[in-house]
Order: sequence, then structure tokens, then C-alpha cells
Amino acid sequence: MDTIINWFESPATRRLLVVVASLVLVPLAARTLGGLLSARLSDLDARYRARKISTGIGYLVIVLVVVSVYSAYLTGLSVFLGVAGAGIAFALQEVIASVAGWVALTFSRFYAPGDRVQLGGIKGDVIDIGILRTTLMEVGEWVKGDLYTGRIVRVANSFVFKEPVFNYSGDFPFLWDEITIPVKYGSDRARARAIISEAADAVVGDFAASAKQAWTQMVREYRIEDAGLEPMVHLVANDNWIEYTLRYTVNYKRRRATKDALFTRILDSIDASGGTVALASATFHLVEWPPLDIRMVNGARVTASRPDAAPAP
Repeated sequence: MDTIINWFESPATRRLLVVVASLVLVPLAARTLGGLLSARLSDLDARYRARKISTGIGYLVIVLVVVSVYSAYLTGLSVFLGVAGAGIAFALQEVIASVAGWVALTFSRFYAPGDRVQLGGIKGDVIDIGILRTTLMEVGEWVKGDLYTGRIVRVANSFVFKEPVFNYSGDFPFLWDEITIPVKYGSDRARARAIISEAADAVVGDFAASAKQAWTQMVREYRIEDAGLEPMVHLVANDNWIEYTLRYTVNYKRRRATKDALFTRILDSIDASGGTVALASATFHLVEWPPLDIRMVNGARVTASRPDAAPAP
């Protein structure tokens, strides 16, 4: 019994108990604080930031507790840590690069939660940014269009230094997209252009107005030209048909739905044009090799391309 009492009265034991208590109580308090803040906030981004800030404060408190408890021993460890630092840095270079990437993400505008990015060859929406990894909800792959696959992918933060980071939303949450309409020669070209322009104004006209505001802010912040945001129709004549290309701006999450609406409206208008505008298509007909009829006439071989072909005398 005296041994147990002496063990609890030992300064080393007290320090250990303080550290253990901090490891248990501080995360619990940080989680409770994050829950209380999230309950009072209606904005999703504000809730996410509140949880991340409360978690970061918890980690900071634990570090301060450990440092204060074992401050008397830190001077003796400085020489050892200096010698081992080089080996640790080499062994954990990927981890250190990921932490550096997290610092860069925290104090820069590479991307933020909610952005759609392509990072490390993976495209998806950012749902969390940790100290070591960024968590993405994957988009694309075997699913056509910009739709979720259901897979959650974690990519090391070090990729922000290794590869380009493609941000689909960021400062300008719109993309330029195109569709191509092949029209037969002999169609009413003016009517065809009008059909495509009317469909663009009806479907993507609102996107152009919203994109103009965001693009104006981009021009103020970056050295970039004032690009055209209104829908544009271009014509190219090739060997097979007249090709109209519609270029337009669209919200980065609405690309596939917008294409569906555009094609549906254009096709309905072409059907209602009374034949003045017709779509073109390439049709290929594969013909089989004709049967051969080989006969022997007076010891000479005669070959005909058809069974009823008369042989030469």
C-alpha cells in the first residue's frame, strides 16, 4: 500500500497523470465546443470552420500542457533531438511535405472546402482539409458527366507542391463549354444560327449575367483580359456538313444538365422548322466482296466476278 501511495506521490507520476488527463479531457472539451458552435450556426461553411478551429485549439492546448509539464527535461533533450533531427526529417519527408502543404493551404487560396478541384490526378469536391491529407468526394471516372461516383478519396497535401492544382470553382465558379451541331448543306443557314442562338439565350442567358459579376472581380485582382461571356455561335464548313459551335459559360456543377437542355431545345426547334433546317450525319455502308466463279475452258482458267458472267472464248 505504501508503495502505491509513494508511486502516486512521485513527481514523474503526477506529470504523467496530468498529460493523460489532458489527452482525455481536452479533446472531449474541444468536441463539445465544436458541437455547441455548430448548433448555433446555420451556414455550412461556418459550421465546418468552427469544428476545425475548436479541434485546432484542442491540439494547441495539449501541446502547451506537455511542454509546460516536461519543460525541465527539454534542455537535456536538445542535443539528442539535434542529432536525430536529420534522420527524422529524411524518414518523414513526405509527412513534412504534407504538413507544409497544409500550412500553404491554410494561408493561401489554393482551394477551400466546397471547391471542385483536380489534385493528384483525382477530380472531386473538397469535403475536408486535414493536416496531412485532403479528402475529396470523387467526380467522374466511370460516371459520365460531372457526377459523384460515391468514392471518398484522400490525397496527400504534398501534391500541392508536386503537381498543378486545377480549381473548377475558386474565384470564378463558371466554366466555358461548347456543343457542336452538324447541319446539312442546303439548309437555311440564317435559320439554323437563329435556332441555336435562341436556345442559348433561353438556357444559359442567366449564367452569362452572373458570370459577368464574378469575372469583373477577377479582372480587378489578376492581370487578365476582359473575356467575352455572352453565348457565341461560330460556323465552319467542312467536306460533309456545316458545323455550328455554340460556346457559352455555365456553372461548374451544371455542365451536363445544361447540355441536355440545350440539345433538347435545339432539336425541338429543328423538328419544328418544317425541313428548312436538317441535321447531318455520316452513314457508311459496308459492301461484301463479290463472289468469284472460276472455270476451266480448254485447259485455261477463266475467272468471272459473278456466277452468271460469261467466260471468254
